[in-house]
Amino acid sequence: MPEGPEIKRAADELALAIKGRKVSHVYFAFSRLRGFSKKLVGAKILDVSSRSKAILTRFDNGLTIYSHNQLYGRWLILPTGDYPESSRSLRLAIHARDNMALLYSASDIEVIKTSELKHHPYLNKLGVELLDPNIDLNDVISRFNDTCFQRRKLMGLLQDQGFISGMGNYLCCEALHVSGIHPGMRLFDLDRSQRVRLAKNCFKLTRQTYKTGGITNLITRANKLRKAGLDFEDYRFHVYRREGLACYKCNATIIKGRYAGKVGYICPACQSLNK
Repeated sequence: MPEGPEIKRAADELALAIKGRKVSHVYFAFSRLRGFSKKLVGAKILDVSSRSKAILTRFDNGLTIYSHNQLYGRWLILPTGDYPESSRSLRLAIHARDNMALLYSASDIEVIKTSELKHHPYLNKLGVELLDPNIDLNDVISRFNDTCFQRRKLMGLLQDQGFISGMGNYLCCEALHVSGIHPGMRLFDLDRSQRVRLAKNCFKLTRQTYKTGGITNLITRANKLRKAGLDFEDYRFHVYRREGLACYKCNATIIKGRYAGKVGYICPACQSLNK
C-alpha cells in the first residue's frame, strides 16, 4: 500500500495539473456518487492535499472529493482526451481544462461537504501527521511519551494511523532498524533516549522519503550504490526487502519475520530483543 510520502507526492502532482482550474467533466464509476457529477461541473478546484494516506480534492462550491488509494489505487494525469486502455478499473476522472486526473482501482471514494471533513471517520482519528509542515519533532516526541500507547508492540503501533499518520510497513521497518530497536518491543520497554531516537527517525525518514521519492537509506550510500549500477529498489532501503543480504551496519544477515501479525525485516544483531 502506498504510504504517506507517496500519497503526498501524488497530491502534489495532482495539484500542479488541476488546481485553480474549473471542472469540465467528472466521471464516477460508483452509482452512489454519480449524482455529484453535475454539481461539480463548473466548480473551481481550490486545492489538492493529502491527509495520511488519503487525498482531498477541494472545490469552491463547498464540496470535497475524499479518496483513499488503499492497496491498488493509482492516479494517472494525462492531457484531456480518450482514456488509455488499462487492465485496471477506472473509478474516478476529473477533467479540468487541458488535463484529466484519473484514479484507477481504488474503491474508497466519497464526496463530502468541506465543512464536515473534520467528522469523517478516517480523518478525525488520525494521529500526529509526520508530513504536516506545522508539526515539529517535539510534537512527535510528545506522542511517543503518551501513556495511552505504551503497551502496544511497535510493529503494529507505528503503522497505526491513529498514533502517528503517514507511516506504513516499509517506513516502520526502516525507522526501527535505524533506531536499533526490535519490532516486538513496546514503547513501555524503551528508555527515554530510545523513545526520542525512534520518534526522531520516524519523523526524519518519512520526510526524507517524501523529498527523495522513496529513499530511506543513507543518501550518500544510496548515491554510491546508484553510481555503481544498482537499480532503485536495490539501493533505496536499509533492511526492507533485503532478506538474506548483509546489514550495512554490522554485516549480519538480514531476516524476514512476522511481528505483531505483520511481515517485517530486521537485522538480528542490530535489533536484538536483549539490547
